[in-house]
Amino acid sequence: MDYITVNNLSFVYDAEPVLENVAFRISAGEFVTLTGENGAAKSTLVKATLGIIKPKTGEVTIAKQNIKGKKLRISYLPQQIASFNAGFPSTVKEFVTSGRFPRNGWFKRITQHDLAHVEKSLRAVGMWEQSDQRMGALSGGQKQRVAIARMFASDPDLFILDEPTTGMDDVSRSEFYRLMSHAAHKHGKAVLMITHDAEDVKAFSDRNIHLARKQNTHWRCFSVHDNTAEQDSETLKNQEVRGA
Repeated sequence: MDYITVNNLSFVYDAEPVLENVAFRISAGEFVTLTGENGAAKSTLVKATLGIIKPKTGEVTIAKQNIKGKKLRISYLPQQIASFNAGFPSTVKEFVTSGRFPRNGWFKRITQHDLAHVEKSLRAVGMWEQSDQRMGALSGGQKQRVAIARMFASDPDLFILDEPTTGMDDVSRSEFYRLMSHAAHKHGKAVLMITHDAEDVKAFSDRNIHLARKQNTHWRCFSVHDNTAEQDSETLKNQEVRGA
């Protein structure tokens, strides 16, 4: 089941083409990476897909329901989400617990089930022992892991991640990729992750969509085409697509 379908998406910034004729899909149960050279408008593509910014042309369809027939839940983790200053008042546990409120409604009590989910999420990213610390007192890598734990605690169906492993060491990055693979392959989640570590994540992901410069045009013009239906599974494992 496709959670995201994008067709012929184009985006213009100050009259300059940034994305042209982009097409791709993300389905339940798969872990997809999005790569491209610096300046390839990867974050712009994600924001246009989510409706944060308005594309010039194109059609974006986001499923209303998940594979169980319930309302689709989306979690978006932008870049530098973990830039909390030293005065940020919440503890790690309080911050992650806040991820449960939209699921239950803002005025409903947090239950023991919620707290168990929060603990599980923090343990998954190796931050349970720091649950009583203030967010502002953590290192950059620790803040990033806590932000990811909050995302896990909200239990979304679709994860949209923009460079989520920034500030993590090699071991933490590998563990995070394993967790996202488990979420997709064992729990039917859909994952779209922008990354510069395509080789490191290759063993965990299902396929890679690569934003590449469209030939014979200005360097800011990029195209991506997801022709997965016409390719075998081996090709999907490493998909690099260029515009015509």
